[in-house]
Amino acid sequence: MRSYRYKELVPRHQKRVTLEEVARIAGVSRATVSRVVNGVASVDESIRRTVEKAISTTGYLPNLAARSLVTRRADAVALVLPSEDRIVGDPFFTRIVRGVSGVLSPLGVHLVLMTTSADTGDQVVADLRQGRLDGVILVHTYRADPLPNRLVRGRQPVVLSARPADPIPITYVDVNQTAGGALAAEHLVARGCHRVATITGSLDRPPGHDRLAGFCSAMARLGQPGVICVEGDFTRQSGAAAMRRLITAHPEVDGVFIASDLMAEGALPVLREHGRRVPDDVAVVGFDDSSAALSCDPPLTTVRQPVEDMAAEMARQLLKQVDQIDTPIRSVIFEPSLVIRQSA
Repeated sequence: MRSYRYKELVPRHQKRVTLEEVARIAGVSRATVSRVVNGVASVDESIRRTVEKAISTTGYLPNLAARSLVTRRADAVALVLPSEDRIVGDPFFTRIVRGVSGVLSPLGVHLVLMTTSADTGDQVVADLRQGRLDGVILVHTYRADPLPNRLVRGRQPVVLSARPADPIPITYVDVNQTAGGALAAEHLVARGCHRVATITGSLDRPPGHDRLAGFCSAMARLGQPGVICVEGDFTRQSGAAAMRRLITAHPEVDGVFIASDLMAEGALPVLREHGRRVPDDVAVVGFDDSSAALSCDPPLTTVRQPVEDMAAEMARQLLKQVDQIDTPIRSVIFEPSLVIRQSA
């Protein structure tokens, strides 16, 4: 019989990093490091982050087999993303994965990536009930999605990446979307734009609805009610199509708020095709401050949401629930900021 020699994760000559070494570097006790590694919710957030940094610096690897016997956990978390055709080429989702992984990986918790399909909900619920998953982070659910309610009713650990479309008792992490829309409005008006329009995101999703509400409310407050609105769906293609409809029907527009950088990346070439110079003829403001903003020509002025920090907070909130299922429901809201570049 052929035998195989498996590569060792830690070479024989390399000493395995211990909890004591992590504790020394973090300046805390061994017991505190153990509580962080095991996801105990009572650890102070600043201490938790210090320990996570020490774990990452030392390359400490938890003994997952021993820990799972004590905690009775799978040490696996699902990150449920929209359908594959929506996430390919969208830097927003890459940033989500990076932020979540940055918290889970040092603790030895596996991240299971899933995309939405007809049977995703059944699979997630089954994996949770059978102990293959400890919890779920849901990204960009739509109003009719039954999965958030199913998980809440089943008292399963779950965190949403934005406020729920309908009020349900669920923890979520979001940016202040309406404040972000207001920042875009204030900047366009301050530039002297008088015929302002917006290309919205999907209005059946809270981010699209809230960015529009914040923008229109601020425009009315600034003396320009009745904003022209064209709906997109947060994709590059929809941005191009929406801009084509907008500039054809309203050639007088001199300022546009586009509710995602990816849509703006699709929209800017359409303005050039119609002989409009950005920002001389039309000022453009996006939303996200993703890599797409830098790919735009000219580079995009945009409302920044700290996606990696938000994703990391989603992971921390989920780990608290995994540790104690009756953890109080929370909404954690980050504040947006405006990043000014050449487009406006």
